[in-house]
Amino acid sequence: MNIKTNLESIKSSLSEHVTLVAVSKTKPISDLMEAYNAGQRIFGENKIQEMVDKYGQMPKDIEWHMIGHVQRNKVKYMAEFVSLIHGVDSFKLLKEINKQAKKHNRVINCLLQIKIAEEDSKFGMSAEDASTLLQSDEFSELQHTNVVGVMGMATFTNNMGQIEKEFKFLKSTFQKLKTLNSKLATISMGMSGDYQLAIECGSTMIRVGSSIFGSRNYS
Repeated sequence: MNIKTNLESIKSSLSEHVTLVAVSKTKPISDLMEAYNAGQRIFGENKIQEMVDKYGQMPKDIEWHMIGHVQRNKVKYMAEFVSLIHGVDSFKLLKEINKQAKKHNRVINCLLQIKIAEEDSKFGMSAEDASTLLQSDEFSELQHTNVVGVMGMATFTNNMGQIEKEFKFLKSTFQKLKTLNSKLATISMGMSGDYQLAIECGSTMIRVGSSIFGSRNYS
């Protein structure tokens, strides 16, 4: 199977309310262009410098999503073009995104990353912290960021029962936060191995890499 076939296979199984982010980290531009030529327009990267390099070389109708952990001192490099930042795990980061977006006279869409996994290695804020953030006066003053939903990364495990529990927790957190901010619409959860379960649990955005581009080379 090639990239185009993989994409068509995944998209044919998705309902229209689920957005597919093609996770293209570590992949060469030739692979991304194969996906682009097959109609894919949303790509996700987890390293800002790699995303900046690809943005410079690829068509400008692409939506670039930053899906990895974001260091505040690097926000400035993507502020000009990034479409959605998935991993906003603190108010300090949101404030920096707002500051850099203002320099480019843009409003940058963001997702609050909620910690749903039991692993210590996963980033994210608690549901309580997210609730406090959305109700704060400081948050209401940010004119150049637009929080449109939540993102979560499940525990790296073969225990699908645990993953399902974590996905359902993110969905219920989203529903509670939506009562505080009616603009929330996106639940970003689910990757190559579990996106079908994620959709069953309420995901509206899946981040799929290896099922499109093949296994990743980490060397």
